[in-house]
Parts: sequence; C-alpha cells; structure tokens
Amino acid sequence: MHAPAIEDYALIGDCMTVALVSRAGSIDWLCWPRFDSGACLAALLGTEQHGRFQIAPVGAATVTRRYRPGTLVLETEFTTDTGTVVLIDFMVPGAEHSCIVRIVEGRCGRVSMDMALSLRFDYGLSVPWVTRRQGGNGVVAVAGPDQVALCTPVPVRGEDLQTIATFIVTEGDRIPFVLMYSPSHLPPPQPVDADDALALTEAYWDAWSSRCAYDGPWDEAVRRSLITLKSLTYAPTGGIVAAPTTSLPESLGGTRNWDYRYCWLRDATITLHAFIGAGYTEEAAAWAEWLRRSVAGSPSQVQIMYGIAGERRVAEWEPEWLPGYQGAAPVRIGNAAAGQLQLDVYGEVMDALHHARRAGLHTAFDPWPLQRGLLEHLEQVWQQPDEGLWETRGGRQHFTFSKVMAWVAFDRCIRDAEAHGLDAPLDRWRAVRDEIHAQVCAAAFDAAQGCFTQVYGKPGLDATGLLIPVTGFLPYDDPRVRGTIMAIERQLMQDGYVMRYQTEDGGDGPPAGENAFLACSFWLVTAWQRTGRGDEARALMERLLALRNDVGLLSEEYDAVAGRMTGNFPQAFSHVALVTAAMTLADRS
Repeated sequence: MHAPAIEDYALIGDCMTVALVSRAGSIDWLCWPRFDSGACLAALLGTEQHGRFQIAPVGAATVTRRYRPGTLVLETEFTTDTGTVVLIDFMVPGAEHSCIVRIVEGRCGRVSMDMALSLRFDYGLSVPWVTRRQGGNGVVAVAGPDQVALCTPVPVRGEDLQTIATFIVTEGDRIPFVLMYSPSHLPPPQPVDADDALALTEAYWDAWSSRCAYDGPWDEAVRRSLITLKSLTYAPTGGIVAAPTTSLPESLGGTRNWDYRYCWLRDATITLHAFIGAGYTEEAAAWAEWLRRSVAGSPSQVQIMYGIAGERRVAEWEPEWLPGYQGAAPVRIGNAAAGQLQLDVYGEVMDALHHARRAGLHTAFDPWPLQRGLLEHLEQVWQQPDEGLWETRGGRQHFTFSKVMAWVAFDRCIRDAEAHGLDAPLDRWRAVRDEIHAQVCAAAFDAAQGCFTQVYGKPGLDATGLLIPVTGFLPYDDPRVRGTIMAIERQLMQDGYVMRYQTEDGGDGPPAGENAFLACSFWLVTAWQRTGRGDEARALMERLLALRNDVGLLSEEYDAVAGRMTGNFPQAFSHVALVTAAMTLADRS
C-alpha cells in the first residue's frame, strides 16, 4: 500500500525533529533524533513495511482534524457508526528525551481501535530487536545506536514483525501511547505523564504564538505559517531546515526528488526576514550565531547549505531498498548541491545581517569582520558563472539573479559601513557595485521581449525576475521591471500559478517536468500589489491560500491538473513567501 497524498499529512514537532501524521492516524515519517537522522518510520517513501505507527478505529470512519489554536497540537477526530474518538498527537519541546505522545480520547459511544507500530531504522532497512519493557506494558526496540521505547497501559503483542494492539474506547476514556527515543547504550527512557506533557506543550506554543506582532488580513494563515517555520528550527543550534522531508517528487512519479533536511543559507535567511517582521527576534539572533559558526573558516569555502549543526559534508546517496513516494524514484539522502557555486547566497546573507543590524539585534559576535571577508572573496568571483538559485545540474551559466544578488551584497555592506562608521574600502566597493549594475542592465535585459531573462544572452525567463525590485536593484515603476512582470505572466504562468522557469529544454540537468512553484506565485502577489494591481493581488492571494491543506500547510509545488501538492512538505520557502505576501498586502503602500 502506497503512502497517501502529500496534502493528507499534518506536522508535529519539538524543534529537534518532526513527524508527519496522515488523516488515517498513521505516522509515516519520523527521523530521530534530528531532522537529518535516519528515518525509523519511512512508509512515506515506500509502504507500511518501511515503518509506521498507526492508531485508528477498526473499520470505516469519517475524519476531521485541526490544530489547537496557536499550537502544534494536532487533533484528529474519527466518527464511526458506534461512537467518536479523538486522537491527540504532539511532541514535547525541551523534553529530556525526544518523544511523541498520542492520546486516544473517547468523546461518545464505544469504538474499537487498532494500534500498529512497525519500527524500521536506517530509512526502513533495519528491523530492530524488540523486547517487552520492564515494569509496564510496552516494548523497547534496539538497532545499532538507536533505541525507541513504547509506553502504554494497553496490552500489546508482536505479530509479523509489528507491535500491535486492539482496544476499546468509551466516552471519557483517555488512553496514552508514548514513543520515546534515546541512544541504545543508555537505559531505556522513563515514561512521561501524557497529560502533563500536553499541558507543557500547549503552554510552550501558546507563549510563543502570543509574541506574534503581525496584525492584518489572513491572520490565521500567517500565524499557522509562522508556527510551521518555528517547527523547522533546530533548537540546540538555531539552524533552520528547508523542509523536514526528502525526495517528495516535484512532479508525481518523476525523478526531481531532493533531500531538503538541511540548512540552506538562502532559505534560512528568508525565514529570518519573516521572523523579524513578525517580532521574533530571538530566532533571528540564534540564526546569526548559527551562521557565524557554520561559515567560519576560509571565505572561499563557504557552502550554500550545511547540516543543522553546521556540518559541511552532506554527501548524496540513494537507498535502493526504498521505492520512493508512490513509486517516484530515486530516493536521495544528502544533497550534492552543497558543493555548488551559487553567488546569490552572498547577497542574501549580507541582506539578512543588514536587516538584523537595523533591527538592533544583539548577538555574541560582531558580524562585520565576517562580512568583509565574504565580500572580499565575492569581489574575486562574482564574474564567474554559477549554478544559480535553483541549483541546476546542467552546468554553470551567468544567471541574472545571481548577479543581482552579488550587487545586493555590495550594496548592503556599503550601507552598513556608511550608517555605522564601519571600516571599509568604500570607493572600491562602490565601483564594483556600479560595475555589476551596469553589466546586468546590459547583458540580462532582452530588448526584443522587454524584460530581464534568466541567463545572460538567452531568451528564457525566470520567476526570480519578480524579485529584482524587491532587492532595490531597480524600482517597481521602472519600465524594465514592469516588462519583466508582464513577460513572466505571459510565459511562466500555468493554470493561474507561476512556474520557476521552463524545464523543457533540459538545460538544468534532470528530465523535464515540474509544477507551479508556490513561493513564486506569492512573489507575483507582491509584484502586483506594488505595481498598483491590488485587486488582482488579493484575488491571487486567496487562490493560493485555498491550496493549503485542511490544517494550513503547504508543500513546495502544486499540480493544478491533478489538484495535488508536490515536492517536499511542509516547505519553508512556501510559508515564508505566504507571510511576506500577507505583510505586503497589509502594508498597502
């Protein structure tokens, strides 16, 4: 049996890792103890034989679900012919041992329930040794360095390499199942009290949500997106993952399947902007500290992405035993793009540090020496071709947006030096900034089409053209900017949404085939709003918000023909773009 639709999943997490829970009450994806650890529940990328943890009624049921307001506590309500139960799922931030708590609550009637736990460590490969837990019901599963304990008052038994149980729930019952992780060389963790853990978790999220400074239209969507982004932060280091999954295909059944469980400088930076805009300065300061540690060393060795603690080696490989999400192969672990040259990241990092300085964020280090070192390196390499924002694998080219962001890097450092009296070779930097600007305007603008193109000297377009005025490179009222917006509408819009670029020519490496990129569609909302097309902007915003699943989550892309989410899920890029578009519309300036 294949995994359900991507949009059928909800997210729970503890700012260390996350689990994806299906509408059927099955946890089909869980990497323990970190986002980038090997999955011990991997049915998402295969079948139930690759690991799952399901609690659901015996037989048919009608399902509704929601998050408790302002929290990451998920409630799934099952209504059967004999009664109604609610499955309450959450993870506990700050717990001694990372754990998943599942509480089955009887609402009315009498419902027969099934529980099935199939732990498969190392991305569904390793069947653990399972023993009964001493001193109570439940089991302890061990394989190599990993140990997971299940604690529950319900009697369980082993069958076909699974731990299973059948039990009855009546009105007023509250039956807990607690799944806990620890290294296998330590004693199994002691069970937590499920209701105490619930109270602590709700208090944590309530306190965090109450700090949100956003006040405008689409408040619920913005707050849910911010909570989702917070769940993608790794509390010990401040790193922010691009998504908690790997290899969910950009096109159903396709091969564009990548591992997003790492910290991209770009994605973390745009997430930082959203946090600052919503008043979450602690997350911004923690990210700045993560950045300092991660890029420490020679500026020439700066990477576009790192592990969540700053690891530099994220080698890409393929677990051949996993068939992929609904058969979309290959599954990829790690990401070879870590070794690419992407010049735009210099601009994004400098812009983030510029805004952090303007916001008065104080960290334990002065970022100026780091900025100077990076800019001195960029001065030597900005004229080189690169792989670009979208991490193409078809060879390096002179991508327009990469050059624009190189301009941003110099511009923001110049502004910081001027405003704060920082030591800098300003005359030289201004000369480089002007040179980049002149080159882009001459080499990237296609007069015949009246727009900026994706690559110097080639006619194809790129949705990043929508970001040129956002950076301040040119104003929104510049005819070249307006021409680029209109050209993107003509050539990159499909079924009312925006594609990143055309993949049909094969120039980016993998076989063609992907769908509308949700972040790019939110960028168009901002472009329309800023060019006086507010009614169209708000209409597109409403259409995009309608693509969220029933608990407010977005993936990377959307297949409008199939009506399906595609790509890794939930996607930080999409949720950041949602927040930014909402803030733009609220500003109305």
